[in-house]
Amino acid sequence: MIYRLQADGLAPIAALPAARGEKALAIYSFEELERAQEELGLAAGLAQVCLNERVTKFESHPGFDFMTLNIPGQDEGEPPRRICIYLREGVLAFLCGTPQVAQAVLAPFQAIESGRLTLEHLLFHFFQSLTGEDAGKLEVIEQQIEELEEALITGEKENCIREIITLRRRLMRLKRYYEQLLAICEALEENENGLLPQKSLRYFRMMTGRVSRLCAAVLNLRDYVTQVREAYQAQVDINLNQIMKFFTVITTIFLPLTLIAGWYGMNLKMPEYGWAFGYPLVILLSIIVVVLCFIHFKKRRWF
Repeated sequence: MIYRLQADGLAPIAALPAARGEKALAIYSFEELERAQEELGLAAGLAQVCLNERVTKFESHPGFDFMTLNIPGQDEGEPPRRICIYLREGVLAFLCGTPQVAQAVLAPFQAIESGRLTLEHLLFHFFQSLTGEDAGKLEVIEQQIEELEEALITGEKENCIREIITLRRRLMRLKRYYEQLLAICEALEENENGLLPQKSLRYFRMMTGRVSRLCAAVLNLRDYVTQVREAYQAQVDINLNQIMKFFTVITTIFLPLTLIAGWYGMNLKMPEYGWAFGYPLVILLSIIVVVLCFIHFKKRRWF
């Protein structure tokens, strides 16, 4: 999909305009990568970079800038969206992983006011669309962490390690994404090739500030999750200590009884064996030992 930027909006055209001064927006899927190479003059190495899903970077080449992004999915198992951006004088091109992603990239551009259709504004609008709703999404994550913390405190949940791990993974993905996006925005702000007008650089300074704040918010949320995990671990340790204290008290109570049983279990002739009240006396002694141990532990608040 190739469009000429006109005063009244985007006009579809068959090929990139050859006339100097005309501006065009091109959106390709990776299925059209060969066509994009031919029309944009992309080197084979850059085409391979598009297909390498692990690479996210900004490259400034003579006469053009080339950026690659991996945009994380909304859900846990959703794969990231792969988008590459090519910018030269008069041409802004997006190379998208699938036709569906290409349609999603085009949709925000069609809603832009016709008087603001410039390449730099389209590029800024694209980055703005990536982060426009992220502050609200981070608030939702923060609310999830708060609810998890409250559930731990009130005892509604006893085992929440899976939720903590899921939140940490999600925040780590967002952290990597915002760090990469921040690096690209800072590189655009430097404008090494001079492809962006000086007056439009303020838009990208605004974008850099926004992404920086989002990155800081993610780091704060990650610290919050870490605190919740530590609180959960402390609660687990407390419960374990309570169990160990209970078994210690039980063991301590039965130690004197074990001594009595061992003493009277010896194969020796003892005077108590011939006494009619010997057996009841041993029973009474055992009961007294248990009661005294119980009173002693209760006063020391061991249980």
